[in-house]
Amino acid sequence: MGVLSCLLVAGTAKAQEEQSGDGTDLAKQLANPVAALISVPFQLNYDDNFGADEQGSVMRLNIQPVIPVSIGEDWNLISRTILPVVDQNDFPTPGSSEFGLSDTVQSVFFSPKAPTESGWIWGAGPVLLLPTATDETLGAEKWGIGPTAVVLKQQGPWTYGALANHIESFAGKSARADISATFLQPFLTYVTPKQTTFALNTESTYDWENDQWSIPININANQLLKFGDQIVQVGVGVRYWAEAPDTGASGWGLRLNFVLLYPK
Repeated sequence: MGVLSCLLVAGTAKAQEEQSGDGTDLAKQLANPVAALISVPFQLNYDDNFGADEQGSVMRLNIQPVIPVSIGEDWNLISRTILPVVDQNDFPTPGSSEFGLSDTVQSVFFSPKAPTESGWIWGAGPVLLLPTATDETLGAEKWGIGPTAVVLKQQGPWTYGALANHIESFAGKSARADISATFLQPFLTYVTPKQTTFALNTESTYDWENDQWSIPININANQLLKFGDQIVQVGVGVRYWAEAPDTGASGWGLRLNFVLLYPK
């Protein structure tokens, strides 16, 4: 048995030894985008068949720290950042390659600490697009802003809901295309008594400038583990591109998740 396998077995055993409502509740908090839980997710996506000749590939590591801040007795402010590190090959042109940062998406949600009387959890606020790309081929070279919102309900082991935002560019290099994009992410998760989470979602984007959908459908399985005092979640999944631009990804892709958790 390899070292990684030994670590996973040990971590699983540790998590199962401490099997309790606390662990399951923690897994359910991870399914809630506006939970008051500090976490640092690392999400690795691999997709291919990019470009006119479908020979391009893109590996994207999204670093996504989530930081909650209490605002009085009734409200939380939830900061969610997506900082992508991209490695792309034979895209956007054959024979090209580039590695570096892409543009950052920063969302801030104001969310009530308690669900509504009917059990709904929600949050809303602004979203910003920051031109942090280290190369022109990795980003849009535009500043953007817009609204974002999420609504969800948790019933027993189930969590279902949707997150959405819309970004309009307002500044940046005039030679680059303007941005007008709507993001829609309906999601459904199920948490087992052993703290395994099965998740289904889409991360659909509609480009209003080009009248074009991009729709990857994601299916993931994630496991809560504990190594010493550090709680983590690890997961693997696949994604299928139901719709994409002519030079975008197609077919199947891969997703790996690793989340550092810091519960209070």
